[in-house]
Amino acid sequence: MVLFHKINYFIKREEKSMGITKADILVLAEELNIKFIRLQFSDILGVIKNVAIPIKQLPKALDNEIMFDGSAIEGYVRIEESDMNLRPDLNTFAVFPWSDPDMMEARLICDVYYPNGQPFVGDPRYVLKKVLAEAESMGYRVMAGPELEFFLFRLDEQGRGTTAAVDKASYFDMGPVDSGESARRDIMVALEEMGFEIEASHHEVAYGQHEIGFKYDYALSSADRVATAKFVAKTIARQHGLLASFMPKPVYGQAGSGMHTHFSLVDQKGENAFYDPNEQFQLSKTALYFIGGLLHHAPGYTAITNPLVNSYKRLTTGYEAPVYISWSAQNRSALVRVPASRRESTRVELRSPDPSCNPYLAFAVTIKAGLNGIKNKIEPPPSLSQNIYNMNPAELKQAKISCLPPSLDKAIEALQKDEVIKAALGDHIYTQFLRAKMHDWHEYSTQVHQWEIDKYLGV
Repeated sequence: MVLFHKINYFIKREEKSMGITKADILVLAEELNIKFIRLQFSDILGVIKNVAIPIKQLPKALDNEIMFDGSAIEGYVRIEESDMNLRPDLNTFAVFPWSDPDMMEARLICDVYYPNGQPFVGDPRYVLKKVLAEAESMGYRVMAGPELEFFLFRLDEQGRGTTAAVDKASYFDMGPVDSGESARRDIMVALEEMGFEIEASHHEVAYGQHEIGFKYDYALSSADRVATAKFVAKTIARQHGLLASFMPKPVYGQAGSGMHTHFSLVDQKGENAFYDPNEQFQLSKTALYFIGGLLHHAPGYTAITNPLVNSYKRLTTGYEAPVYISWSAQNRSALVRVPASRRESTRVELRSPDPSCNPYLAFAVTIKAGLNGIKNKIEPPPSLSQNIYNMNPAELKQAKISCLPPSLDKAIEALQKDEVIKAALGDHIYTQFLRAKMHDWHEYSTQVHQWEIDKYLGV
């Protein structure tokens, strides 16, 4: 443990000055007796992939000389274009705390490049970096703070996942009612040893449901942390004989899992661009336009932030799901909420994303929507103070409140119509993502489900 704290202190100190260097990583790897390095990257659907190399290949990796077969990765390239190059982000170096002391492993998150030295347009991390560069050209640095919800389920005798919850606990309960608490604790410890700063962790509403909230950071770093947290949670849960599931709605009648994400912009003076003490709610015009963009493009980015057929089992009324396209500075029933904190903590919370999304693409399209709102001065409707869940259809119509797409096929249709969101993704990822999701919808809609058997077999 002391050794891991030493690493994290060293990394944080270097990040505040000139960043981690190749020499730093080589020294750390030798000091820690690292045997293997995992070079990680994401496919279009958000699945973490990796190329494992022995430590003797680390200098080669740090010189950007590791190639891999991109044709084997979902949505990457054709067989005739298969050679791709991995370029590690040195600031993502982290040791796996669960490593065998005799076979210590570390990881580096990589950007994917073509052999000619150009960034690969199908790399989700590159898509997010492009949007963040656009924000910087406008004078803003984008900060993000995700709240990651997930379930801990029991395994069956064959080690396969079930939907049997490990507890009957509820919101903020603790042991002995919450038998998953030790697993969640070990997940938090592992993440902290890998350099995370955890703001809060607790049991959520549903049986077996948990949440881990990260301290806000630069949006790229936050996306890296979401991707990392998901595979760390799965790894640690398995060590406890459990399954960590990021499926949005795994159990009928129970609340689903979301990934509420807080966004703020820092201007060139280092000040929060969303804060203005002289405006209503102490929100600047920049904040209101950002909210306007989030609301205007919500139907278009929903296929990205909620990418599964199952995502829309969560986005239904009755479970406090954020289905209504609205915003509020006072309550949690709106799609976009403005938490009470002000000054440097002024932020907007987008409540619709779920943890099955690719965090790089989800952050890219939602930030792009907000930036487009700023560029085009998209005014949001008035903030709603009443609980939208209690409004009847006539009241919703009078307030001009529409809903998010109710199913994956409708979300796909909305994505196809939104040129701003399509531009954020780029032609390659848009085309490949659309192909994959249309295949999912066709496969789902042509299956015969158990509900149909139970309902109609005797007809």
